Amino acid sequence: MALSPSNGRTRTVAPLSETPARARILKRLHSRPTVRGSVTALVILIAVVMLAPLFAPQNPYDLANLNLLDGRLEPYSPMTDGGYYWLGTDDQGRDMLSAILYGLRISLMVGLTAVALATAIGSLAGLVAAYAGGIVDTIIMRLVDFILGFPTILVALVLLAMMGRGVDKVILALVIVQWAHYARIMRGRALQERRKEYVEAASNLGFPAWRIILFHLLPNCLAPVMVFATVQIANAIVLEATLSFLGVGVPITEPSLGLLIANGFQYLLSGDYWISLFPGLALLFLILTINIVGDRLRESLDPRRA
Repeated sequence: MALSPSNGRTRTVAPLSETPARARILKRLHSRPTVRGSVTALVILIAVVMLAPLFAPQNPYDLANLNLLDGRLEPYSPMTDGGYYWLGTDDQGRDMLSAILYGLRISLMVGLTAVALATAIGSLAGLVAAYAGGIVDTIIMRLVDFILGFPTILVALVLLAMMGRGVDKVILALVIVQWAHYARIMRGRALQERRKEYVEAASNLGFPAWRIILFHLLPNCLAPVMVFATVQIANAIVLEATLSFLGVGVPITEPSLGLLIANGFQYLLSGDYWISLFPGLALLFLILTINIVGDRLRESLDPRRA
């Protein structure tokens, strides 16, 4: 362990360019065709979704432009102003291709935002619990056990029933039900790192607790949390879709993939399969690519496979 001559800060993690493990991890990821394909597909999907107004034939959230006479049209049906409804329309006359692109944007935004906030809150709680110990550790972990003792979907349903519908409320509900997972993982890793020499050296040098937590413990505990967060993005998207399918998620005027599936569910027996099928396939493809990347990343970071 060496001290930087400029500011006296203890270096605990080597730069990425100097880390041999980084080259090994990247080599493992690049050697998997499924990983390369999933990463490429995910990047293209995110780019298309972020630029949805450029690719979507209509704005499905603009109710003034929807025509009920165009409702439940089959795929490849012609538009009145030229062009085609490539994936058909729903019962409100929304172009399904446009609705899926905008719905994917909401699903990704909800998943990424909820996971980012839950990771930050849970990681900080876990670090504080591990470093402080004693009564602080007991209070935080008993709260974690209390939250994890209830089914996630049940807690989210109760919260949204009290708060109402809305994208911001869905994100808040997901953060409340997910932060405890990150706190438990971070605490377990931080307890291992806290017993190592560099933490003792930093404490002996008189560094404040917040600096030891943020600049010493946190960088060395991030790997398992980040891998878990990658997988949890898919879980958050599925949970949001489930809540929207049950009618307590996003508002009807801004449907996500779950609500689009719910809107077409009642028409499945009538033969209008496309209203639910295509949003379901889009959701399946998104979850599959995220899970493949997260699973391979977990394998690459597993020290037992080094």
